[in-house]
Amino acid sequence: MSGYDHGGPAGYGQPGGGTGGGVPGSPGSTYVPPPAPSPYQQPPQQPSARPRTSLAVALEQSRYRLLVTAAVVTTVFTAISVKLAMATLFAGGGEPRQHVALEVDNTTTNRADIVDRNGNLLATSLVTQSLFADPKLVSRPEEAAQKLVSVLPELDYKDLVGKLSGDRRFVWLKRNLTPKQQAAVHRLGIPGVAFEREERRFYPAGPLTSHVVGFTGIDNNGLAGMEQGFNKRLTEDPGTPLQLSIDLRLQHVLKKELTATVQEFSAIGAAGIVFDVRSGEVLAMVSLPDFDPQDPTGLNPDTLFNRATLGVYEMGSTFKIFNSALAFDTGRIRPSDLFDAKNPIKIGRFTINDYHSLHRALTVAEVFQHSSNLGSVRMVQQVGVAAQKAFMTKMGFTKPTGLELPESGWPLVPNPWREVNSYTISFGHGLSVSPMHTVAAAASVINGGLFHKPTLLKRKSDADIPTEQVVSRQTSDLMRRMFRFVVTEGTGKSADVKGYVVGGKTGTADKQKGRHYQKNSRMSSFLGAFPMNDPRYVVYVLVDEPKATAKTYGYATGGWVAAPAVGRIIKQVGPLLNVPTVDESSPEILNSTFLNAAGSTNWQQSLPPVSAPPPSKGSTVASFPTQTKPR
Repeated sequence: MSGYDHGGPAGYGQPGGGTGGGVPGSPGSTYVPPPAPSPYQQPPQQPSARPRTSLAVALEQSRYRLLVTAAVVTTVFTAISVKLAMATLFAGGGEPRQHVALEVDNTTTNRADIVDRNGNLLATSLVTQSLFADPKLVSRPEEAAQKLVSVLPELDYKDLVGKLSGDRRFVWLKRNLTPKQQAAVHRLGIPGVAFEREERRFYPAGPLTSHVVGFTGIDNNGLAGMEQGFNKRLTEDPGTPLQLSIDLRLQHVLKKELTATVQEFSAIGAAGIVFDVRSGEVLAMVSLPDFDPQDPTGLNPDTLFNRATLGVYEMGSTFKIFNSALAFDTGRIRPSDLFDAKNPIKIGRFTINDYHSLHRALTVAEVFQHSSNLGSVRMVQQVGVAAQKAFMTKMGFTKPTGLELPESGWPLVPNPWREVNSYTISFGHGLSVSPMHTVAAAASVINGGLFHKPTLLKRKSDADIPTEQVVSRQTSDLMRRMFRFVVTEGTGKSADVKGYVVGGKTGTADKQKGRHYQKNSRMSSFLGAFPMNDPRYVVYVLVDEPKATAKTYGYATGGWVAAPAVGRIIKQVGPLLNVPTVDESSPEILNSTFLNAAGSTNWQQSLPPVSAPPPSKGSTVASFPTQTKPR
């Protein structure tokens, strides 16, 4: 038996455990397991990290900031590069497109603008604010009314109290406030009082185009003029301006001269038209007195009356234009034919005479030159009643002109159209038409015989113009010569303007009041055209009840009153219309415009002058048949 104790593990104070120890499973060895860990033993400690200094923290923050800044700068420059590429490579580059006033916010209003033929603004709409109230929300009507009157003194206090005390849920207090008025009301802070967006029409040209453009009511609906005639068009297409044929420059000249004439002769009114004989466009139209379209309410009805289109008058001797054209167009009468202008014409108890009789037979050229009533009647006697009625109907004298204005008058036509009517119509009585009727028909007489329906809308350069041949070219050529003859040798001398080859016809007609004609109440007119070698424009002036002056030697007829006005107008509008002046004595001009008293168109032929007393300037009154002694 050995001296070892096998009762305990070796190495724990037992004998024989000093150096012994074998491999488990080996012979003669004993396996001793490792000691179990103690629950109180501490785990091994890891080596601790080095503490971060403030410098390291700052460097790391700076690094992050630089990265963020670089990212932002890169994004910005990338966006700029993309926009630049789009603007230069894909948009075509070039100069920036110009914007005009009409393109700015052109959908903010519900009514289209109206402009003249050159784009000048005649009517436009501006957004305004209107004041309304809900009486149910107004707790102190008297106090609210007092505050409103303090900033809007034009309002009536009692009326306001009544509105604010009512049972309705909506009442208008004031329409179309100015921005200053709106701000003043807003500062009051009255409960139950608020603003409603509306539109108000403004007319930059003012009274200058009042009878053409017209005006709208408080609800922006057209009540007169083109505003009424094109009300549907203006509201259905608010983004497209309505362009008129009117030229604002010519309109200004026409009104200025008409105003001066009315003042000089103490007339009660006047009308004027500038007309393009090739297109039928009305380039200017004025009726005096006129009105302010911004505030047309409460005016004298006479100021709202359009003498140029609505008024129908017996036109007097300007109707001899159509009597002569009718005679020539039959092919049976020539300018050299003679007609008795010495013996008065009696119809029952009436007698037709000349204003200033020459007491002899007159050629057709002289009948036109001296405005002979007797010669005109003798001419229509050869033509006949039926032919005259058919011709006047063809010239548009039996129906409205078709102009776009609602203010278009119906002619006063005799029914039945008897022989006595044909006599008086030949010198401008017994058939009443408007100045627009007269101008449109006269234009067709001198432009080659083509009737163009008058229009207030600008025609496109390539547009088809409605045309009707109403007289032959030969008749038109003779009428141009007759027009020129009246200005060079007849009653229209004061309308002549050097270089513009002016022609025309004077007219004076007594006005009918009740069933009688008033001797000292007349319509004096002149229908001028230029240049007569190649007619382009008609200028017409009519003066209502002019009074004679010492300067006119007691005359107030067309030759003294209206003809000088037409001459002044042509002198000013000719350059604006780019009509060149010419040498009126050149062979080219004389070949197309010459006519003498004998009715000859050959300016090179030397003829002895017709022995006749000189014409009395202003002898253009178309006398209605009367029992009184001839004037």
